[in-house]
Amino acid sequence: MDIKHDIYLISDSTGETIDRIFLALKAQFKNFEYDNHQFSFTRTENQVLKIIELAKKQKEPIILYTIVDEKLSKNLEEKAKVNNIPCFSVLGDLIINFSKLLKQKASHIPSGQHTLEEHYKRIEAIQFTMNHDDGNMINDLEKSDIILLGVSRTSKTPTSIYLANRGFKTSNIPLINENSIPKILKEKPDLKCVVGLTAEPTRLIDVRKNRMTALKEEHLTDYTNIEKIELEIKKAKEAFKKYQWPVIDVTRKSVEETAASIIKIYEIKNQNA
Repeated sequence: MDIKHDIYLISDSTGETIDRIFLALKAQFKNFEYDNHQFSFTRTENQVLKIIELAKKQKEPIILYTIVDEKLSKNLEEKAKVNNIPCFSVLGDLIINFSKLLKQKASHIPSGQHTLEEHYKRIEAIQFTMNHDDGNMINDLEKSDIILLGVSRTSKTPTSIYLANRGFKTSNIPLINENSIPKILKEKPDLKCVVGLTAEPTRLIDVRKNRMTALKEEHLTDYTNIEKIELEIKKAKEAFKKYQWPVIDVTRKSVEETAASIIKIYEIKNQNA
């Protein structure tokens, strides 16, 4: 009789990624009986403790997780180890580990393996993109597939995340003036696929006002001043032209449309490389 496992899928976000990865993973094994327990938005040690308490009541629990916070992921692994519960980050070699646990060889079905590799690529891109959001970690921009520049509220972050979900390592940099452009991009403007994002001033005013209202920071008048915004956009366009970076106006584009245009630019650049 096959052993039935209780699979605990733990994520610090919606859990969609780890769910898809597990679907690809289980396709590798013909005789795999399991019950699925999913925990989304796991972001505190108290939540981890409650999950461990549930898992240790099962005979054959296995924990898979996607948690970005290193301290929390380490806490999860330590608690699982104390309770002798197999616990794996989805970035680990899951097929090998599951082969050992289930005492059977993986089928290595080409389509299943391809799907798993694509998910790994996507996770790596998402983690890279989150780490390189809003001008962070510019010291390794050369590792990016795509670099986005633009003034505040030109959809840099949501576009970056969308691109990451398509497997592109994306960095985004807020453009205050030309001095905010990283030195490496000035010296090597053709280093990577760099794209400038812009928008109409009236649209930016609305978006920024909504942002300030949500943050209860209405006193930041320069941020929503039409003359200041027009000057920001003018300077940004001048910088894009100076370094010969393609520009996309996001005013009437959805994130998906903007991302599609960026991917086309990326593909053309790589064809000509």
